[in-house]
Amino acid sequence: QVQLVESGGGLVHPGGTLRLSCIFSGIRMPYYAIGWFRQAPGKEREAVACFTADNDNTYYTDSVKGRFTISRDSARSTVYLQMDGLNTTDTAVYYCAAELHRVGRCTMVTGSYDYWGQGVQVTVSS
Repeated sequence: QVQLVESGGGLVHPGGTLRLSCIFSGIRMPYYAIGWFRQAPGKEREAVACFTADNDNTYYTDSVKGRFTISRDSARSTVYLQMDGLNTTDTAVYYCAAELHRVGRCTMVTGSYDYWGQGVQVTVSS
């Protein structure tokens, strides 16, 4: 069974930094993608960033380009989301998710992901 667990959320001032971690287990194939998503109160869940394991392809939504970085530590089965220059519009519950059998470019389509973590709260406030 694939499982994902997020950590690293919290309260930060505008302009601050957080690093989210997603520890995953149960993925027994080399072809998969990990995505980070977020959902703000009253809004739909949106994709933030993703990467594909077979070629380390990454993709970011426009609003976080240049501020967020997705990376992984293969030895620890962990994917990170480094978030710099945070602003109040980044406040949301952040989720990581896994899509199996993904090769090439990762997708930012929420419905393509098969397994989800429980989410972690990120609050940006002065």
